Amino acid sequence: MEYTVGQYLATRLAQLGLNHVFAVAGDYNLTLLDEMAKAEDLEQVYCCNELNCGFAAEGYARSRIMGASVVTFSVGAFSAFNAVGGAFAENLPLLLISGAPNNNDYGSGHILHHTMGYSDYRYQLEMAKQITCAAVSIAHADEAPCLIDHAIRHALRNRKPAYIEISCNIANQPCTEPGPISSITNSLISDDESLKAAAKACLESLEKAKNPVIVVGGKARSAGVERHIVELADKLGCPVATMAQAKGYFPEENPQYVGTFWGEISAPGVEELVKNSDCRIYIGAVFNDYSTVGWTSKLTSESDIFISAHHTRVGKKEFSGVYLKDFLPVFTPDVKKNSAYLEAFKAKNIAPKAVQTADGQAPLTTVELCRQIQAAINKDTTLFLETGDSWFHGMHFKLPNGARVESEMQWGHIGWSVPSMFGYAVSEPNRRNIMMVGDGSFQLTAQEVGQMIRRNLPIIIILINNRGYTIEVKIHDGPYNRIKNWDYAGLIKVFNAEDGKGLGLKAKNGAELEQAMKTALAHKDGPTLIEVDIDPQDCSPDLVVWGKKVAKANGRAPRNTTSELN
Repeated sequence: MEYTVGQYLATRLAQLGLNHVFAVAGDYNLTLLDEMAKAEDLEQVYCCNELNCGFAAEGYARSRIMGASVVTFSVGAFSAFNAVGGAFAENLPLLLISGAPNNNDYGSGHILHHTMGYSDYRYQLEMAKQITCAAVSIAHADEAPCLIDHAIRHALRNRKPAYIEISCNIANQPCTEPGPISSITNSLISDDESLKAAAKACLESLEKAKNPVIVVGGKARSAGVERHIVELADKLGCPVATMAQAKGYFPEENPQYVGTFWGEISAPGVEELVKNSDCRIYIGAVFNDYSTVGWTSKLTSESDIFISAHHTRVGKKEFSGVYLKDFLPVFTPDVKKNSAYLEAFKAKNIAPKAVQTADGQAPLTTVELCRQIQAAINKDTTLFLETGDSWFHGMHFKLPNGARVESEMQWGHIGWSVPSMFGYAVSEPNRRNIMMVGDGSFQLTAQEVGQMIRRNLPIIIILINNRGYTIEVKIHDGPYNRIKNWDYAGLIKVFNAEDGKGLGLKAKNGAELEQAMKTALAHKDGPTLIEVDIDPQDCSPDLVVWGKKVAKANGRAPRNTTSELN
């Protein structure tokens, strides 16, 4: 078989285990799409716009080793860059592939369509370099294999997005055939001396501790160490908490799990537990203004252990070149049992209040909504929490082993969940995929529900209609937080057109929601959107507390730089 550049790229993606690539067609990528379509094991999934295409690939990457999207030059890539930035922030390997001008036009002085109106076409590559770990431009077929492999290798090693642009007249040109995929997938290896030294320092710090606690952070999943964290917890016997972005990264049925650590809005007793620990073992933790509730709960001391993706810190000692995936298996075997702190916590018998079933005819509340969603969560459930009030409600769900939660708390793009859930469900159509999304967020990316219908994906969309951006209201209110109301359930009829099988339902009370949930769980031929009517003032109490603290952090007075200079 003679390979072309497009076929080489498609084959590499298929070798990695990708069965799908997301795409929006444009004249600079049409030949590339033709060539990639020749790969038998790689199906093209088409999206409504490039932003959604990027987020769909990001959602796919949450299930697979990587996600990939194909867009056209400038007008396509610029839109997709938003999703690429999100993938970078969330540590997800996403490959953005862009068609590019004919290689004869570079340096010719020609001014082309879909460009900035001048003849230097390197600007897109330079922009991509700022939001990826590797960015390459392919203008000659003979260099394509090396550059493609370079971009993919760096994306996998760094768990970050990479960018490839291919001149439109190069995609169908012959090139060498791909070799073994292991040449790309072999990961970085820790420095052995630093690895042993880091493990020794951590053990010494841990041996002095009476009240150790493990806190799992948002980068644990991207490092691929969830199983290793369970092994460490079992060996040590201490309490284990998860930060909000890591909800579900540690099995919640494990007897050592104590709940979410999120400062003042932590699970009952957890903030005090973490605060009083004399050795906090942070694994993949991210400390930002959101995770620390406006910088009010960054609990650190010199006795703490920080195990990050690429380095480990103990007190004032830093060990670089130590990768998380290598470190835990070396550190864990020599850890000694220390379960006293967990036993003392359990003796306090701290438990959340039981939620009572609401009157079926009473106006629907978020408490009753969450009670009914909880009843639908099983071991095969993946729950997507849209940026906003859904984050705070989602922290209170109890997850059976096997259930997953996905959120985007670092990038925090409203509207992210609709296309990301679409991409995830393309990869995992047999899971019970449930999404909680607000009306304001939904309006940004609603089109991708049409693609859910196109592919008959049985996604359950819980759309909270409270007439605006509730999370913004609680941070800083103004008229800009009010939106035009839509008939959200009615949109499904529009998206169905002549052949779709999606369902659009409405619920204003508990009885109507109960029936809608039964219908949704039984419907397997497409998505079900349940529009729930919620009072605009009804939100999670945690959001109110968090919003005030974040607003205070945002509103800090400017530094008096003039006096500092003098």
